[in-house]
Amino acid sequence: MEVTLARKRGICVKKKRGLKLLIGIISILVIIDIAASFYFYNLAIERNTKDFLQGNADLEVSAEAMEVFTEGDWRAWEDKQDFKRWELTSFDGLKLNAYFLPAKEPTNKTVILAHGYLGSGLDMGLYGKYYYEKLGYNILMPDARGQGESEGDYIGFGWHDRLDYVKWIDLVKEKLGDDSEIVLHGVSMGAATVLMTSGEDLPDNVKAIVSDSAYTSVEDLFAYQMKRMYHLPKVPFLTSTSLVTELRAGYNFEEASALKQVKKTDIPILYYHGNADTFVPTRMAHELYKNTASPAEIMTIDNAGHGEGFVVEKEAYVKKLRSFLGKYVN
Repeated sequence: MEVTLARKRGICVKKKRGLKLLIGIISILVIIDIAASFYFYNLAIERNTKDFLQGNADLEVSAEAMEVFTEGDWRAWEDKQDFKRWELTSFDGLKLNAYFLPAKEPTNKTVILAHGYLGSGLDMGLYGKYYYEKLGYNILMPDARGQGESEGDYIGFGWHDRLDYVKWIDLVKEKLGDDSEIVLHGVSMGAATVLMTSGEDLPDNVKAIVSDSAYTSVEDLFAYQMKRMYHLPKVPFLTSTSLVTELRAGYNFEEASALKQVKKTDIPILYYHGNADTFVPTRMAHELYKNTASPAEIMTIDNAGHGEGFVVEKEAYVKKLRSFLGKYVN
């Protein structure tokens, strides 16, 4: 009897030790997950200096594209323009900044350009110059929240920005007239922004949208990048980072979806994407295109990396752009 009781006590002690060990391991994993979540939030979402993209092979650009991006004649052109500052207050009280340039000749056509991650409105001068000089448009180039001269302590990756763009659209109507015909044109994060905007209740003034190198959703993009850059699974790290983002920035990765928005839009959309894009895989553009509820067109560009299409195949790019806009903008 005593031997049996001793054995039972020994088994209980082992079970308790095993349970404590399991609890200890789980606690350590939870702590690691929480720490990783705040790390990734600070890395990607919080407004601060971003060093992690330096040396990223997926963002390497051709010498041709680099020369245009850094030293192209559009920069000298931009420096000479007398941009007007436009401002508005966002739905959550942020002061947002934009640069406006009226067309050479009076027109009711305006393009609102949307820049990429860690950029500013003036980075879209490469495209603005073409709309201004060749198409005769007014151009408006906002700084996204948390970037440029706009307020904000986090980057919205297009989701909260979509509501900012609704306000920029309304401001164009207010300042330039109810007969305004508006085109939204974005690159990378800016492309996702205009696609997310497309699913909102927009006025008939918005005639067309141009999306260059967009991602389907923040969740899809981060899952892809987390695996590619850090060899980490989506669960639990992305899930918990999304929760931290919701607590600190007010949105989560799942809801921040361009794919869901284009499924309910009635605005025509033109998609561009480089076939050599490994930062935002080209398959995302095809998925967006196939799921767009409105009339849509797509052009993929060989030998073009992320956001390089306009430089790598400019003649074909602008030919497609002119054809597309000609169908929907008077």
